Order: sequence, then structure tokens, then C-alpha cells
Amino acid sequence: MTLQQTLTVLDVLDSRYASGGRVQELFAAYPDVEVTVREVRGDKGSTDFVKIVIPGTEGKSRGGAAPTFGIVGRLGGIGARPSRIGLVSDADGAVAAVAAALKLADMQTKGDQLKGDVIVTTHICPDAPTRPHEPVDFMDSPVDIRTMNEHEVLPEMEAILSIDTTKGNRVINHKGIAISPTVKEGYILRVSEDLLRIMEMTTGQFAVTFPVTMQDITPYGNDLYHINSILQPCVATDAPVVGLAVTAQSVVPGCGTGASHETDIASAVRFAVEVAKELTAGTCRFYDAEEFGRMTSLYGSMKVLQTSGREVGQA
Repeated sequence: MTLQQTLTVLDVLDSRYASGGRVQELFAAYPDVEVTVREVRGDKGSTDFVKIVIPGTEGKSRGGAAPTFGIVGRLGGIGARPSRIGLVSDADGAVAAVAAALKLADMQTKGDQLKGDVIVTTHICPDAPTRPHEPVDFMDSPVDIRTMNEHEVLPEMEAILSIDTTKGNRVINHKGIAISPTVKEGYILRVSEDLLRIMEMTTGQFAVTFPVTMQDITPYGNDLYHINSILQPCVATDAPVVGLAVTAQSVVPGCGTGASHETDIASAVRFAVEVAKELTAGTCRFYDAEEFGRMTSLYGSMKVLQTSGREVGQA
């Protein structure tokens, strides 16, 4: 159901000529879908930020009140040329996000339109740098994390699914996909029961989750260890954020090539599409608002974890 879109996007992005413009061309046959591309330059090169808006029948873009769902394809780059030839493992987030948008766009032409708007964001860079990380090297990005959040985490998004390759670690020993607990305003909340249900339905297997630490939900640049950037959107929004990890049983570097598995990415796409259907229809919750209110009344705000914090010795 989503493998065709996954293969289409893989074919476009597995190229040294991949760009935001080529992604935009994929949606030329869908006039109701709005695609914008913006090139942004940083200290280590440039990348194309892509924003895809799939309007809903009762979406806010058309004056309605249905919830707006955000899908963020998080990555450093889709390629590490010239040091690596081909699509890198880190590209899975971008591939999954664009393929999910393509599936939702195609659904509209067949009469299946969601109630709410879906906004998909990611960035396309076929020649991103790499950087050292334990236990294996990470992909780096031409732009910093603040710039990425500025272009990918949008105020219209009322709930965010952040898709990222999460294979360069020893804490997830499962090949396929896994979800994180919900993160909101510095709090790590319980795993959403609705998302567990949707995962079991779309994979046909028991749901798989992955651990999240306090370090993971703080901004990059504070010299703390982060499993990767999958939860970095949570520092730039008050909306609930859930990480959707494309995972492996073995430790795979983000800059490794030949390590992207079509069926695993398609599984992430299928999950994202089903979550989009239910969240915009109001039948899926990322968190319990009443319980969250109780937590904040008992323990106060944790928004300090969305900031860079303070240096040692600072008052």
C-alpha cells in the first residue's frame, strides 16, 4: 500500500542530483497539494528545505477546525558525497516523510481526503558532511539544528511525528520501526496507547518502543549525549512530539550506504499515514491533556529543558 511511493521517492533521492526541486516535481500531478522549496546555506554547505501541505476537507487552511498534523523527516543529509557514493542510511527520515506526503496526495485523487491538514517538512542535501559520534559516526548537516527547527517545526502543527533513522546505537536491537514516548514542553510522557494500537495494526506485530533520556530532549549544542536528532523538534514547539525511528538489529552508521531497507521505510510510511488519518479525525491522541495538566500543577513547568540551560556557576 505504501511500497510504491517509497520506491518512487528512493529512486528520486538516490542521486547526486537530488534536490528540493526534484521532490517538488513528484507532486506536479496533484494541484491541490502545495509544495514550497527554499535553499538555505550554512557554514558547511547548503540544503533545500521542503514543505508539503496536503489540505483536509475540514482543515484550518480552508477555514475548518480539524486538527493539523505535522510529519517531520529528520536527518543530516541524504548523501555524504564525495566521501560516500549513494544514498546514506540517514536518508530514511526524508524518504519516509516525502513518501507519506505522496501517498496522502494520491489518496486525494481517489476520493480519500483526510479531515485535517497534514504538513510534511524535511530537507534534501546529497553532499552533507559527517561527524564523529559513539558508537558510530553520524551524518552532519550543512545548517545547524536551530535553522532546521525553524524551517521544519511550524506553529500550525498541533502534533508532530518526527521520523529519523535510529540505527547507530546499542539500545534498539530491532529491525523495522519503533516509537518513542510522547515529549511535550520538557516532559517525557507515557507512550500513547493510540499509537501503540496503530503500530500493532500496521505492522501486524507487537508494538516496539525505544527509550528516551532527559539528554535526548534537550537542544543540540549543550555538550550532552543525544541518541540522535529524532526528538529535536520538541525543543521548538509546545505541541506533543513523538519520534518514529527506522531501526536495525545491528549498529549501522548514519553515513553508511546500502543500508536503507525499502520495506522498513514503507512500514514507517504506512504508520505515519494511518496516524494522519486518525489524528486529523480526532480518534488518536498523542497524550492525555488532563493528566498533563495534573503533572504541571504538581511539579511545575519543565520548559527549561527546551532551552540551552545555564553554564556551571551561573546564577
